[in-house]
Amino acid sequence: MGLLDISIIRMVSKLVLLLLLFHHVVIANSSYSSQKQYPSCSDEENLSGVVEFQMFQNLHFLHELQLNWNGLEFVTESKILNTTVQQFTILGLSNCSLTEFPSFLQYQKGLQRLDLPGNKIRGLVPKWMWNTSIETLVLLDISQNSISDQPPLFLPWVKLICLRFTSNMFHGSLPIPPPTMKEYAARDNNFTGDISPLLCNMKNLQYLDLSKNNLSGMLPQCLGNFSDDLILLLLGNNSFHGIIPQTYNKGSNLRMIDVSYNKLQGQLPRSLVNCMMLEYLVLSNNRFNDVFPIWLGTLQELKLLAMRHNGFYGVIGKSRKNVDFPKLRILDLAYNDFTGAVPSVFPNITVNKSAYMYTHVVMDVNGFTIVSDVDYQLKIATKGLELYYPRIREEFASFDISSNKFEGKIPEFIGNLTELRSLNLSHNILTGSIPSSFGNLMKLESLDLSQNKLSGRIPQQLVQLNFLSSFNVSHNNLTGPIPQGTQLTSLNVTSYEGNLGLCGDPLPKKCGNPKAPELPPSTVDEDDSSSEGIFEFDWKIVSAGCGSGLVVGVVLADVVITRRPDLFLKIVGMIRQMIRKI
Repeated sequence: MGLLDISIIRMVSKLVLLLLLFHHVVIANSSYSSQKQYPSCSDEENLSGVVEFQMFQNLHFLHELQLNWNGLEFVTESKILNTTVQQFTILGLSNCSLTEFPSFLQYQKGLQRLDLPGNKIRGLVPKWMWNTSIETLVLLDISQNSISDQPPLFLPWVKLICLRFTSNMFHGSLPIPPPTMKEYAARDNNFTGDISPLLCNMKNLQYLDLSKNNLSGMLPQCLGNFSDDLILLLLGNNSFHGIIPQTYNKGSNLRMIDVSYNKLQGQLPRSLVNCMMLEYLVLSNNRFNDVFPIWLGTLQELKLLAMRHNGFYGVIGKSRKNVDFPKLRILDLAYNDFTGAVPSVFPNITVNKSAYMYTHVVMDVNGFTIVSDVDYQLKIATKGLELYYPRIREEFASFDISSNKFEGKIPEFIGNLTELRSLNLSHNILTGSIPSSFGNLMKLESLDLSQNKLSGRIPQQLVQLNFLSSFNVSHNNLTGPIPQGTQLTSLNVTSYEGNLGLCGDPLPKKCGNPKAPELPPSTVDEDDSSSEGIFEFDWKIVSAGCGSGLVVGVVLADVVITRRPDLFLKIVGMIRQMIRKI
């Protein structure tokens, strides 16, 4: 094959690839049609190969280029002159194996949207990048790279509405965007210092996620009410201290609040009751000191309430309005100082089993739509471990009140919560027996009742729980045989330890054979007919004979010989064995 043939083949290959790319390329004038929806991960076309920037240089009417979320590798020549570069308004190069910011970006004057997430860009951001399309850029997404730079304190883009820095290694002070911002996502970086009060100038903000950084100081109180449009307030995994914002306006659109893993303290603001749209409230691992917020029971949309590892205290009663959390799916009160009876603030509802719990944020920006779906995320103590759930299905229901001072009997209502997947009542002062109605919890995967004062037998009905993979009743006062079912007998011995009266598999202590032949009928009362009762009676006779003299012993022996000759023979055999040992 000659060189000419090879050149023709290469040219045809490029042409075919170029035609395929037109599935992702929009040729348009400088104006946009209304309500454009751009591809996300779910729009993947699974194209592969190398795409050279020069392929588009002669397409003078090409203003939008989107190659998002494929297996394409986008490459450019190292030297591109300003006079020859193609100008874009929308450029989507998500997941295109980029290792640096493409150099032609420095010559872009009219970019409105720049998507570069999911690449392999690392190190510093070129200085020219901070000056690209200063007057026009509306959306910048450089999340999920390995950028380790300190951005300027004031971001230069005057019309910026959406900024996504998530999952990089940015450090230094948190940059301050322009007041036009609606979405500010800087999750999972190394930003330090305080949140500047200047962030309160973003009057139209809908989405603020500063989780998983090293931020500290007190939270600006404006975060409670500075934007009635605010939907997401995510500040977990930092080092904030002081109190959380105290004022939340009526008509607030807040749907997700997460301030977990900080050093916040004091009481919860009663104005949270104004957040009628609130679905997700995570307060875990702080230093709050307050009674249970029963007044939140009026929030019709609240699905997840997590308050573990705090200083909440007192008895949990019912709300005066008798409306207690009608949609709650996950309740976590572990590691607090609650007392009194187990609270009945957990409803039993059916849901869409195929869906995940998330919050949907839609923003209209200059005629095109920006969509953000934020999944519910939580650490849940289940199956003996603290497991991190990056996504949670609607059907998942969890009730955890462990490590408190709840007392009294386990209420029967829990046996009616048939949607439960995880139930943890451990490390309390609960008494009484395990309700047999727990056998109705057919979807239960984890049940922990350990470290209480429960008594009685393990209900036979629990063998019906076919999905139960973690079961712990250790360190109680349970007695009798462990129900012989595949789920309960296949568990570790530690699930039952600390119950001296328990017997049967998987414990080494075996229960007597209930099918053993019965002894011949006797005239002795039924209360004395058990093997343990007989054993006790034997030694009473021997002790009496030794302690009171031969006469008393003879009289007692005469009674035994007359009424229970079989028992007399057994005693004689025992005495013979004692003599042999001497």
